[in-house]
Amino acid sequence: MRVLGVAPCHDSSVAIINNGVLEYFCKEERLTRVKRDNLPYHAMREAVKNAKGVIDTCVIASPTWDDSANNSLEVYLKKLTNCKTFTRMCDSHHKVHSANAFYNSGFDKAMCFVADRVGSYLDGFREGESIYTAEYPANLKPLFKSYYLLDKGMYHDQRNNLLAEDLRHQHNCDITASSTMGMVQVYESATILIGQHPLENGKTMGLSAYGNKENITSNLFHDNVVNDSKFLFCGDNNTALNVSNKHLCISEVTQNNYKIYADYALSVQLQTQEVVGNLIEKYIQQANTKNVCITGGYGFNVVCNQYLTNRFPDLKFYFEPLADDSGNSIGAANYVCREATKLVDIIPLRHTFFNHVEPYIPPNIGKNVTVEQIAKHLMDGKIVAMFNGKAEASPRSLGNRSILFDARVKNGKEIINKIKRREWYRPFACSVLEEDANEYFDMERTTKSPFMTSSFNIRPKYKDSFPAITHVDGTCRIQTVDKSVPHFRQIIKKFKDITGTGMLLNTSFNLAGEPLVDSFDDAVKTFESTEIDFLWFPEQGIYL
Repeated sequence: MRVLGVAPCHDSSVAIINNGVLEYFCKEERLTRVKRDNLPYHAMREAVKNAKGVIDTCVIASPTWDDSANNSLEVYLKKLTNCKTFTRMCDSHHKVHSANAFYNSGFDKAMCFVADRVGSYLDGFREGESIYTAEYPANLKPLFKSYYLLDKGMYHDQRNNLLAEDLRHQHNCDITASSTMGMVQVYESATILIGQHPLENGKTMGLSAYGNKENITSNLFHDNVVNDSKFLFCGDNNTALNVSNKHLCISEVTQNNYKIYADYALSVQLQTQEVVGNLIEKYIQQANTKNVCITGGYGFNVVCNQYLTNRFPDLKFYFEPLADDSGNSIGAANYVCREATKLVDIIPLRHTFFNHVEPYIPPNIGKNVTVEQIAKHLMDGKIVAMFNGKAEASPRSLGNRSILFDARVKNGKEIINKIKRREWYRPFACSVLEEDANEYFDMERTTKSPFMTSSFNIRPKYKDSFPAITHVDGTCRIQTVDKSVPHFRQIIKKFKDITGTGMLLNTSFNLAGEPLVDSFDDAVKTFESTEIDFLWFPEQGIYL
């Protein structure tokens, strides 16, 4: 059974699942070059054009049932395909997130924790945080769901209590409904204060490492969060937490003004991750499993993911690499496919190189170059952009659309942040040979981190060895590279042969505010507009 899934939200995307196998995936932003583009008309055309067979059904996964955009997308799909069957998964945005993470995880059973900015809408409320249990073929059941009021002026306790009671009967799970903010919105308050888009919480996460624990804002949530499952927003007019205090907002974090904002960023980081941990602790026994999937926008919080791994040594975590809304096209298509076919085959996500079609590279361009020559350029402090095959579907560069640099360079972070036009405080990730990872990092009961979804502590003896990738708190987000990415593994091994170091700084091949490069033209345009030294095409053995 072949199912086409559409996710028409920010980070919109289209996916095709054939009997549990992901055949096609594309983000709209990669085609339009508009960051977080939200209606995937271009991606739908490309999906239908590149489908490997007849599409049996289409599913639209959107946060609401009654949405004119959904209707227009369905009309457009009917024109593009001969498909007669259409369905929508709009009752729970978080259910779709859970489906995507669970089917990608390789677990046979799991608890799925979801937290994002805004989930599905219901009677003036929106989803905030959810916990599901998941089993094959399509058995996803909620254990806990929280709802938050969209318009604070509509609030009154009686209405919230009635809604919560109705939802309890509907979902048969723990429900909270309140006029307060969800944990991701609390996190966003810090992001807004530093003049960033609310969806760019990774910047807040990076800044939090510069905070002082002695100066953190306490009690963002009530102390009884575990007992009553509520996140009660405790902002007052004297703290940055109240984002209505416009005078506290700034347009740029500088090395002269960052301290108060870093302290607050640390506050939201520490307290939101504790909320996640408390909820997992409360519901893990009820879930009757040791496997946990983390997804939703907050799933990209690598600091929290490291915290969870340390807090729960007996649990096995899967951190979804497509945790944002783009992954919901995959989740919806997979769920509908498995519900219809009763398919129980476990097909874990092995890589993220799915985006669009393999781009065309014109013949007779560039100069011939060997892997050894590229490694020597990197050793000499040169910046190398790498363009290979299909682009990563996830926002993390994992070896096909990467900018590479020597992690040993003292001012490497400053150099690459300037190249990419990023904020001075933002750290960089590294890609390390899987067999060498535990030498450089405390791998915390694991040997792999293939999708760059968690940070790890750098071992003390190397704390001064890799300044370009070592964050101010002594951690680094890492990708372990095995034989499944042969061209990337080859360059790191060759670099190790020359320098003795089995890692490289690896950041996404794009500039600040732009999507990851997708096509050859995208790559050349970005290359020519920066001070990147070389644009390398490993498959062709050439560079510019």
